[in-house]
Amino acid sequence: MKVCYFYEGAIGRYGVQESGGELTRIWVGNRVGAVPEGYELKETPLLKETHRQLDAYFNRKLKVFNIPFVLEGTPFQQKVWRALCDIPYGTCITYGELAVRIGDPKACRAVGMANGRNPLPVIIPCHRVIGSGGKLTGYTGGLEIKTKLLQVEGITLFS
Repeated sequence: MKVCYFYEGAIGRYGVQESGGELTRIWVGNRVGAVPEGYELKETPLLKETHRQLDAYFNRKLKVFNIPFVLEGTPFQQKVWRALCDIPYGTCITYGELAVRIGDPKACRAVGMANGRNPLPVIIPCHRVIGSGGKLTGYTGGLEIKTKLLQVEGITLFS
């Protein structure tokens, strides 16, 4: 069964999608749209639980998510997304540092591209990656949402 549902939260309207009992996508900010083709608009226990955990995160009561999910992407994207999960709550690293962590220090741009294709923003914390020199750089749903997520975690950047 392929379903999705939309909620309101601290970052505005967002959508969550599941397939086969696993979370497959979160849309935030300017990426929130209509129900994707082939999906049914329906609230399921998994989507309710995802919403509950996201609300707890937004209210600083949850730092680590416990949601079954599946990620579809290239082996390189998968490697980057797994590395994102190792960035602790309340900390930021640069794209260059992330490239080093995955064992390819020259892959800063490719890391940035994979980061931007993260299908589960917030849960896979791509918002914790910043530009060199502490610059706030792009985010899948817009910089305003990235700023809000960093503020939830107690991080303030000046750029």
